[in-house]
Amino acid sequence: MLLDEDPATLIHHTIGNFNIHPDKIAIGRIHESLSTLQQARDLRIREAEGALKKLSRNLTTLSSHHSETLSSHNSVDHASQIVELDTQKFRIAKTASDLEIEGERLEQELEALKGRLQDLEIQGVEGDEAAKARREIGDPTILKLKVYRSLGIDVEVDNGGNYNKAIIRNKLKGDVHVVNIDPKFSRFFYANYFWQTM
Repeated sequence: MLLDEDPATLIHHTIGNFNIHPDKIAIGRIHESLSTLQQARDLRIREAEGALKKLSRNLTTLSSHHSETLSSHNSVDHASQIVELDTQKFRIAKTASDLEIEGERLEQELEALKGRLQDLEIQGVEGDEAAKARREIGDPTILKLKVYRSLGIDVEVDNGGNYNKAIIRNKLKGDVHVVNIDPKFSRFFYANYFWQTM
């Protein structure tokens, strides 16, 4: 078919009828978006590669540490250590139980001793009345001292067992006399003196 006009002119007019400028702008934006996406993708790939390298180094370190631990670990020694520790644990538990029982026994003994001490404190230094009476019956010195005290005379004994001082109290006069006893004077002299003072 033959064209009435020159094909170049027709093509030129046809191109002029198309509005391709918005399409060019859209394609430019698409290229920019693709470029931005490619840069973001490359950045994420680099970050992932860095994290992967770091994880690989950690894995290598942990693998070597694990290998060293496995090589240094001896299951027989480990089992014997566990048995030894169990034995020590039971021995300590038995000792603690024995000490607890002993502590309870000592507490009971302490309570009994406290009760005994309280009884003795109630009785006083000289003991209960029955013990005092038995001592007084069997010991003439105690009887003499009791008679002296009833008369208001207290005597003191030196280290040699001799009477060296007498304290005479006269309740009627309200007097107190201290007499040093000298062996060069007779007992009769002191007896007369005591009766006169009382």
